[in-house]
Amino acid sequence: MKKSIIIIALLFVGSIAAQSKYQKGMQKAFSLWETGKMLEASQLFERISKAEPTKWKPAYYAATVEILGSFGLKDETKLTAKLNKAQAFLDVAKSNSENNPEIIITQALLNLGYIAFDGQKYGMTLSGKNNQLYAKALAIAPENPRVILGYAEWNMGTAKFFGKSTKPYCDQIKKAIELGKKEKNDIEFYPKFMLSRAEEVLKRCEG
Repeated sequence: MKKSIIIIALLFVGSIAAQSKYQKGMQKAFSLWETGKMLEASQLFERISKAEPTKWKPAYYAATVEILGSFGLKDETKLTAKLNKAQAFLDVAKSNSENNPEIIITQALLNLGYIAFDGQKYGMTLSGKNNQLYAKALAIAPENPRVILGYAEWNMGTAKFFGKSTKPYCDQIKKAIELGKKEKNDIEFYPKFMLSRAEEVLKRCEG
């Protein structure tokens, strides 16, 4: 009996140590990201994802870092390599969290990476897919501020492309901001609503 208690205690201590290692790794990856070390952050998120194959967040953040790093690239080969890598990470995240609105809108952001690079080449095939992705995410989480903001920003970009006013989407951005201010989420490392960025999007909408 005493031996079994010791074994259970050791297993418990081991699980705490493993969790602590995961937490420290994620915190370090976020720190790298915040200081602009995108490559190092992506690589660390990738290593954590491989070490924690049942968790969706490390792969999700690895994908997000790669996607954000694709905007502004001028070389299509580099862009494709970066977004293919991001897609592989997103596929891992999807396999661990089906119908997750955070992952769904990040897929739309990945598609936008291609459209932003060459709207003529990728816009026709991916714009419709993005509308479907945002509609799906909204159906799952109609009060999610990141989903609402993402969809409003996507619609703003489409309106600008066709020379139309972005004003119709300002109210949606305001709604996202209000929901974002009220949002309370205690889930560790869950995506946060970036209020300052949302306010910048609102200024662009109203301007």
